[in-house]
Amino acid sequence: MQPILSVKGLTKRFEGFTLSNVSFEIPPGFVMGLVGPNGAGKTTTLKSVLGLLRRDAGEVLVSGLDPEWDGAAARTRIGFVHDEPRFPRYLTLRDISAIISRFYAGWNKARFLRLMDTFELPLRKRFGVLSRGMRMKFALVLALSHDAQLIVMDEPTTGLDPVFRRELLDVLQGLLEGERASILFSTHITADLDRIADYVTLLQDGRVVFSEAKDDILERWALVKGARELATDQPEHWFRGIQVGPHGFEAITDDLPGVRRHFGDAVIIERPTLEDIVLLTSSGRTNA
Repeated sequence: MQPILSVKGLTKRFEGFTLSNVSFEIPPGFVMGLVGPNGAGKTTTLKSVLGLLRRDAGEVLVSGLDPEWDGAAARTRIGFVHDEPRFPRYLTLRDISAIISRFYAGWNKARFLRLMDTFELPLRKRFGVLSRGMRMKFALVLALSHDAQLIVMDEPTTGLDPVFRRELLDVLQGLLEGERASILFSTHITADLDRIADYVTLLQDGRVVFSEAKDDILERWALVKGARELATDQPEHWFRGIQVGPHGFEAITDDLPGVRRHFGDAVIIERPTLEDIVLLTSSGRTNA
Protein backbone atom coordinates (compact mmCIF):
# COMPACT_ATOMS: atom_id res chain seq x y z
CA MET A 1 0.00 0.00 0.00
CA GLN A 2 1.40 3.38 -1.01
CA PRO A 3 2.08 5.66 1.99
CA ILE A 4 0.16 8.93 2.14
CA LEU A 5 3.40 10.73 2.99
CA SER A 6 6.88 9.52 2.08
CA VAL A 7 9.96 11.50 3.11
CA LYS A 8 13.31 10.07 2.03
CA GLY A 9 16.72 11.61 2.68
CA LEU A 10 15.32 15.12 3.12
CA THR A 11 18.18 17.59 3.49
CA LYS A 12 18.03 21.37 3.82
CA ARG A 13 21.03 23.54 4.67
CA PHE A 14 20.93 26.92 6.40
CA GLU A 15 23.72 28.96 7.90
CA GLY A 16 24.34 27.38 11.29
CA PHE A 17 21.85 24.51 10.87
CA THR A 18 21.31 21.52 8.58
CA LEU A 19 18.32 19.23 8.37
CA SER A 20 20.13 16.07 7.36
CA ASN A 21 18.85 12.89 5.71
CA VAL A 22 15.40 12.88 7.33
CA SER A 23 13.27 9.89 6.33
CA PHE A 24 9.86 8.60 7.48
CA GLU A 25 6.53 7.36 6.06
CA ILE A 26 2.89 7.57 7.11
CA PRO A 27 0.49 4.85 5.92
CA PRO A 28 -3.12 5.75 5.06
CA GLY A 29 -5.31 6.37 8.08
CA PHE A 30 -2.55 6.77 10.69
CA VAL A 31 -1.21 9.58 12.88
CA MET A 32 2.50 10.45 12.95
CA GLY A 33 3.76 12.58 15.82
CA LEU A 34 6.74 14.81 14.99
CA VAL A 35 8.61 15.77 18.16
CA GLY A 36 11.90 17.28 19.23
CA PRO A 37 13.32 20.28 21.11
CA ASN A 38 13.20 23.81 19.70
CA GLY A 39 15.59 24.08 16.78
CA ALA A 40 15.53 20.35 16.05
CA GLY A 41 14.14 20.80 12.52
CA LYS A 42 10.39 20.26 12.95
CA THR A 43 9.37 23.50 11.21
CA THR A 44 11.81 22.95 8.35
CA THR A 45 10.39 19.46 7.87
CA LEU A 46 6.79 20.73 7.84
CA LYS A 47 7.61 23.51 5.36
CA SER A 48 9.28 20.95 3.09
CA VAL A 49 6.20 18.72 3.23
CA LEU A 50 4.03 21.72 2.34
CA GLY A 51 6.32 22.66 -0.56
CA LEU A 52 7.27 26.00 1.00
CA LEU A 53 11.02 25.30 0.95
CA ARG A 54 13.30 24.18 -1.87
CA ARG A 55 15.16 21.22 -0.44
CA ASP A 56 18.84 20.58 -1.13
CA ALA A 57 18.46 16.81 -1.41
CA GLY A 58 15.97 14.00 -0.87
CA GLU A 59 12.38 13.31 -1.83
CA VAL A 60 8.97 14.29 -0.45
CA LEU A 61 5.82 12.70 -1.89
CA VAL A 62 2.21 13.23 -0.83
CA SER A 63 0.11 10.47 -2.40
CA GLY A 64 2.78 10.19 -5.07
CA LEU A 65 3.02 13.93 -5.80
CA ASP A 66 5.97 16.17 -4.96
CA PRO A 67 4.75 19.39 -3.21
CA GLU A 68 7.80 21.29 -4.46
CA TRP A 69 7.38 20.39 -8.14
CA ASP A 70 3.71 19.42 -8.42
CA GLY A 71 2.65 22.54 -6.55
CA ALA A 72 -1.09 23.12 -6.60
CA ALA A 73 -1.97 19.51 -7.40
CA ALA A 74 -0.07 18.26 -4.35
CA ARG A 75 -1.41 20.96 -2.04
CA THR A 76 -5.02 20.07 -2.84
CA ARG A 77 -4.27 16.78 -1.09
CA ILE A 78 -2.99 18.54 2.04
CA GLY A 79 -4.98 20.21 4.79
CA PHE A 80 -2.92 22.51 7.02
CA VAL A 81 -3.75 23.53 10.58
CA HIS A 82 -1.42 26.25 11.85
CA ASP A 83 -0.71 26.83 15.54
CA GLU A 84 -2.43 30.24 15.24
CA PRO A 85 -5.06 30.33 12.46
CA ARG A 86 -5.21 33.76 10.84
CA PHE A 87 -8.25 35.08 8.98
CA PRO A 88 -9.73 38.60 8.81
CA ARG A 89 -11.41 39.19 12.15
CA TYR A 90 -14.45 40.90 10.63
CA LEU A 91 -15.43 37.99 8.35
CA THR A 92 -17.96 35.42 9.43
CA LEU A 93 -17.15 31.72 9.32
CA ARG A 94 -19.57 31.40 6.40
CA ASP A 95 -17.67 34.15 4.51
CA ILE A 96 -14.30 32.50 5.15
CA SER A 97 -15.51 29.08 4.02
CA ALA A 98 -16.93 30.58 0.83
CA ILE A 99 -13.51 32.06 0.02
CA ILE A 100 -11.51 28.94 0.93
CA SER A 101 -13.82 26.60 -1.00
CA ARG A 102 -12.93 28.31 -4.30
CA PHE A 103 -9.37 27.00 -4.05
CA TYR A 104 -10.37 23.34 -3.86
CA ALA A 105 -12.13 21.37 -6.59
CA GLY A 106 -12.83 18.67 -4.01
CA TRP A 107 -14.57 20.99 -1.56
CA ASN A 108 -17.33 19.01 0.18
CA LYS A 109 -19.96 21.46 1.41
CA ALA A 110 -22.09 18.78 3.06
CA ARG A 111 -19.07 17.54 5.01
CA PHE A 112 -18.17 21.11 5.97
CA LEU A 113 -21.63 21.76 7.37
CA ARG A 114 -21.66 18.45 9.22
CA LEU A 115 -18.29 19.16 10.82
CA MET A 116 -19.36 22.68 11.76
CA ASP A 117 -22.31 21.13 13.55
CA THR A 118 -20.10 18.53 15.24
CA PHE A 119 -17.79 21.25 16.55
CA GLU A 120 -20.74 23.53 17.44
CA LEU A 121 -19.40 26.38 15.32
CA PRO A 122 -22.07 28.91 14.24
CA LEU A 123 -21.70 30.05 10.61
CA ARG A 124 -22.77 33.62 11.43
CA LYS A 125 -20.08 34.07 14.07
CA ARG A 126 -17.28 36.48 13.21
CA PHE A 127 -13.81 34.97 13.32
CA GLY A 128 -12.51 37.73 15.58
CA VAL A 129 -14.80 36.81 18.48
CA LEU A 130 -13.79 33.15 18.59
CA SER A 131 -11.63 31.81 21.41
CA ARG A 132 -8.28 30.28 20.48
CA GLY A 133 -9.71 26.79 20.86
CA MET A 134 -12.66 27.58 18.62
CA ARG A 135 -10.34 29.10 15.99
CA MET A 136 -8.33 25.87 16.03
CA LYS A 137 -11.50 23.82 15.60
CA PHE A 138 -12.57 25.96 12.66
CA ALA A 139 -9.15 25.56 10.99
CA LEU A 140 -9.46 21.80 11.42
CA VAL A 141 -12.94 21.82 9.86
CA LEU A 142 -11.58 23.67 6.82
CA ALA A 143 -8.69 21.21 6.51
CA LEU A 144 -11.04 18.24 6.61
CA SER A 145 -13.60 19.64 4.17
CA HIS A 146 -11.78 19.30 0.86
CA ASP A 147 -11.03 15.57 0.98
CA ALA A 148 -7.39 16.13 1.90
CA GLN A 149 -5.41 12.91 2.23
CA LEU A 150 -2.81 14.40 4.56
CA ILE A 151 -3.58 16.73 7.47
CA VAL A 152 -0.51 18.68 8.65
CA MET A 153 -0.95 20.12 12.14
CA ASP A 154 1.63 22.51 13.62
CA GLU A 155 1.39 22.68 17.42
CA PRO A 156 -2.45 22.63 17.29
CA THR A 157 -3.00 22.18 21.03
CA THR A 158 -0.45 24.69 22.34
CA GLY A 159 -2.09 27.21 24.65
CA LEU A 160 -5.33 25.27 25.02
CA ASP A 161 -6.55 24.36 28.49
CA PRO A 162 -6.36 20.61 29.33
CA VAL A 163 -10.12 20.01 29.04
CA PHE A 164 -10.34 21.67 25.62
CA ARG A 165 -7.20 19.84 24.45
CA ARG A 166 -8.70 16.50 25.38
CA GLU A 167 -11.99 17.35 23.68
CA LEU A 168 -10.19 18.39 20.49
CA LEU A 169 -8.12 15.19 20.41
CA ASP A 170 -11.18 13.03 21.09
CA VAL A 171 -13.12 14.65 18.26
CA LEU A 172 -10.13 14.36 15.94
CA GLN A 173 -9.77 10.68 16.74
CA GLY A 174 -13.46 10.10 16.12
CA LEU A 175 -13.40 11.92 12.80
CA LEU A 176 -10.54 9.77 11.53
CA GLU A 177 -12.14 6.44 12.34
CA GLY A 178 -12.88 4.78 9.05
CA GLU A 179 -11.12 7.52 7.08
CA ARG A 180 -8.08 7.05 4.86
CA ALA A 181 -6.59 10.46 5.64
CA SER A 182 -3.35 10.57 7.62
CA ILE A 183 -2.05 13.18 10.06
CA LEU A 184 1.40 14.66 10.59
CA PHE A 185 1.14 16.17 14.07
CA SER A 186 4.01 18.41 15.23
CA THR A 187 3.93 19.13 18.94
CA HIS A 188 6.00 19.53 22.06
CA ILE A 189 3.12 18.22 24.23
CA THR A 190 4.04 14.54 24.24
CA ALA A 191 0.96 13.61 26.28
CA ASP A 192 -1.12 14.39 23.17
CA LEU A 193 0.91 11.84 21.20
CA ASP A 194 0.46 9.27 23.96
CA ARG A 195 -3.24 9.70 23.27
CA ILE A 196 -3.54 9.68 19.47
CA ALA A 197 -0.24 8.90 17.72
CA ASP A 198 0.36 5.59 15.93
CA TYR A 199 3.92 6.48 14.91
CA VAL A 200 6.47 8.92 16.31
CA THR A 201 9.44 10.62 14.65
CA LEU A 202 11.94 12.26 17.01
CA LEU A 203 14.24 14.93 15.58
CA GLN A 204 17.34 16.19 17.32
CA ASP A 205 19.89 18.62 15.85
CA GLY A 206 18.40 18.16 12.38
CA ARG A 207 18.62 14.37 12.40
CA VAL A 208 16.18 11.52 13.04
CA VAL A 209 16.74 9.75 16.37
CA PHE A 210 13.99 7.25 15.56
CA SER A 211 10.87 6.95 13.43
CA GLU A 212 8.72 3.95 14.22
CA ALA A 213 5.50 2.70 15.75
CA LYS A 214 4.84 4.28 19.14
CA ASP A 215 4.25 0.94 20.85
CA ASP A 216 7.56 -0.41 19.50
CA ILE A 217 9.40 2.67 20.80
CA LEU A 218 7.96 2.33 24.30
CA GLU A 219 8.76 -1.39 24.27
CA ARG A 220 12.39 -0.96 23.12
CA TRP A 221 13.43 2.09 25.16
CA ALA A 222 13.82 2.07 28.94
CA LEU A 223 14.17 4.54 31.81
CA VAL A 224 17.13 3.67 34.06
CA LYS A 225 17.66 5.00 37.60
CA GLY A 226 20.60 4.39 39.91
CA ALA A 227 23.06 5.71 42.44
CA ARG A 228 25.20 8.70 41.49
CA GLU A 229 28.44 6.74 41.63
CA LEU A 230 27.17 4.44 38.87
CA ALA A 231 27.02 7.34 36.40
CA THR A 232 30.33 6.90 34.57
CA ASP A 233 32.30 9.50 32.64
CA GLN A 234 31.30 7.76 29.40
CA PRO A 235 27.52 7.17 29.61
CA GLU A 236 27.25 7.05 25.80
CA HIS A 237 28.21 3.36 26.01
CA TRP A 238 24.72 2.56 27.34
CA PHE A 239 22.65 5.73 27.53
CA ARG A 240 21.25 8.15 24.93
CA GLY A 241 20.79 10.80 27.61
CA ILE A 242 21.46 11.11 31.34
CA GLN A 243 20.70 13.53 34.15
CA VAL A 244 22.86 13.24 37.26
CA GLY A 245 21.65 14.73 40.53
CA PRO A 246 23.06 14.82 44.06
CA HIS A 247 21.32 11.57 44.99
CA GLY A 248 21.47 9.58 41.77
CA PHE A 249 20.99 9.54 38.04
CA GLU A 250 18.15 9.09 35.60
CA ALA A 251 18.93 7.97 32.06
CA ILE A 252 17.29 6.76 28.87
CA THR A 253 18.51 3.83 26.78
CA ASP A 254 17.59 1.91 23.66
CA ASP A 255 20.13 -0.80 24.60
CA LEU A 256 18.31 -2.53 27.44
CA PRO A 257 20.22 -5.85 27.12
CA GLY A 258 23.53 -3.96 27.36
CA VAL A 259 22.36 -2.04 30.43
CA ARG A 260 21.21 -5.25 32.14
CA ARG A 261 24.54 -6.95 31.42
CA HIS A 262 26.61 -4.03 32.72
CA PHE A 263 24.61 -2.91 35.75
CA GLY A 264 22.68 -6.03 36.74
CA ASP A 265 20.42 -5.43 39.73
CA ALA A 266 22.24 -2.23 40.72
CA VAL A 267 19.79 -0.07 38.76
CA ILE A 268 16.03 0.27 38.52
CA ILE A 269 14.55 -0.14 35.05
CA GLU A 270 11.14 1.33 34.22
CA ARG A 271 8.96 1.71 31.15
CA PRO A 272 9.43 5.29 29.86
CA THR A 273 6.91 7.80 28.62
CA LEU A 274 7.45 9.63 25.36
CA GLU A 275 8.23 12.69 27.45
CA ASP A 276 11.02 10.81 29.24
CA ILE A 277 12.55 9.81 25.91
CA VAL A 278 12.31 13.26 24.34
CA LEU A 279 13.61 15.17 27.37
CA LEU A 280 16.50 12.87 28.20
CA THR A 281 17.72 12.33 24.63
CA SER A 282 17.64 16.09 24.15
CA SER A 283 19.58 16.79 27.36
CA GLY A 284 22.59 14.60 26.54
CA ARG A 285 24.38 14.61 29.90
CA THR A 286 23.52 17.13 32.59
CA ASN A 287 24.76 17.37 36.16
CA ALA A 288 23.08 18.96 39.13
